[in-house]
Amino acid sequence: MYKNILRHPGPTPIPKKVQLAMNRDIFSHRSNDFVEFYRETIERVKPIFGTKQDILLLPSGGTAALEAAAVNTVSAGEDVVVVTVGAFGDYFVSICEKYGFHVHKLEKQWGQACTAEELQAFLQPLKNIKAVFVTYNETSTGVINPIAELAQVVRNETDAVLIVDGVSCIGGSLAKMDDWGVDIFVTGSQKAMMLPPGLSLVSVSDRAWKVIEENNAPSYYLNLLSYRSWAEKGMTPNTPAITLIYGLNEVCKLIEEEGGFAETVARHELMKNMVRSAMKALNIGLLTEDEHASPTITAIMAPEGIVLGDFLTHLKQKYHLDFAGGLGHLQGKIFRFGHMGYCFPSDILQAISLMEAALQDFSYEFEPGAGVLAAHKVFLAAHCK
Repeated sequence: MYKNILRHPGPTPIPKKVQLAMNRDIFSHRSNDFVEFYRETIERVKPIFGTKQDILLLPSGGTAALEAAAVNTVSAGEDVVVVTVGAFGDYFVSICEKYGFHVHKLEKQWGQACTAEELQAFLQPLKNIKAVFVTYNETSTGVINPIAELAQVVRNETDAVLIVDGVSCIGGSLAKMDDWGVDIFVTGSQKAMMLPPGLSLVSVSDRAWKVIEENNAPSYYLNLLSYRSWAEKGMTPNTPAITLIYGLNEVCKLIEEEGGFAETVARHELMKNMVRSAMKALNIGLLTEDEHASPTITAIMAPEGIVLGDFLTHLKQKYHLDFAGGLGHLQGKIFRFGHMGYCFPSDILQAISLMEAALQDFSYEFEPGAGVLAAHKVFLAAHCK
C-alpha cells in the first residue's frame, strides 16, 4: 500500500513521537497523576497562544469551541459584529444567528483580508456591540487577517470582547493573545497542532471572564465557567480526551526541540514563501495577495486549461498527493495546499515535484523543474542568512 501524502488544511499528518505518546496506558482523569500531567501540559501550551492565561481543553472539534465562545459571552437579542472573509467566517455568522444574536456582518470578497480602516469605519456608527468575531486564518481562502491591528480598533471603538478563531493557524502562526488584546482565542487539534481531531483549546482574558460571569449562558457541556472551575483543580468537568492530551504534551516538546515557537513560526513562513514562489514560476495563479497570505495554507487557482477536479483526482490516484479542493463558490476554481504542523521544506519540494509531474501528464506548458527550482531558491536564501 502506498503512503498518502496529505497536504490538506486539516486533518494533517501526525508525528510518530506524538502517535507513540498517545499509545501510553490510560490513567484516571481524577487521579493525582492526571492533575500533574494536565498542569504541566497547560504551561507548555501557553507560549503557543502568547498568553499567561490558562488554556481550557474541550473534548470537541474547533466548531464547538467557537460556539462556546459565543454562547458564554452574548445573550439572545444582543448586537455582535462578525468579520467574514470566507466560509469559516460565515460559520461564526451561523452560530450567532442560531442563538438569536443581532448580527452585523462585515463581509469581504473571498481572497481579501479585512483592514483596520475597514473595521473602524464599520464599527463607528454601531452602538452597544457586545462582541466582535474574527477569523484569524481563513482556511477556505488562505487569507490571514491582521489581528493585532483589528484588536486595536475594537479596543478604540467599542467595549466589546474580541473573539478570534485561530483553528487553522495556532501552532503555526505568531500569536500574542495578551499583547494584542484578544479576549477569547480558540483552536483545534487537527491542524497546525499536529494531533488527530477531537480536542479544542480555548484561552480567555480576565476582561472576557467578567463578561462571562455576568452572562447567563444557556449551556451545560460548553459552559466555560465550569471548565475554569475544574481547571483550577487540574481537571476538566467531564471526561477529557486523555490520549489527545498525551499527544498535546508531546507536540509542545517537539516545538521546544525545534528551538522554541519562534522557530516553528519561521518554518511556516518559509514554507508559505516556497509554495508561492513555485506557483508563480509555474504561471499558476494565487487567490490572495502576498501581504495577507496565510503561513499555513495557500489557495491556488486551477492551472489554465485544466479541469481542476480531474487534476486533483489524478494527483491522488497516480502520485498519492492529496490536496483539498475549494469551498462554496470557489469549488472547481481553486485547490488548497496545506503546509502546517508536521510539514517541512522537504515536504514542500516533494509536493511541488509531484505537481509538476502531473502537470506534464495534462500537457500543461511550463519549464520542467521551474517550480522546484524557485522553491529551492527560497529555501537556500533563508538558510544562508
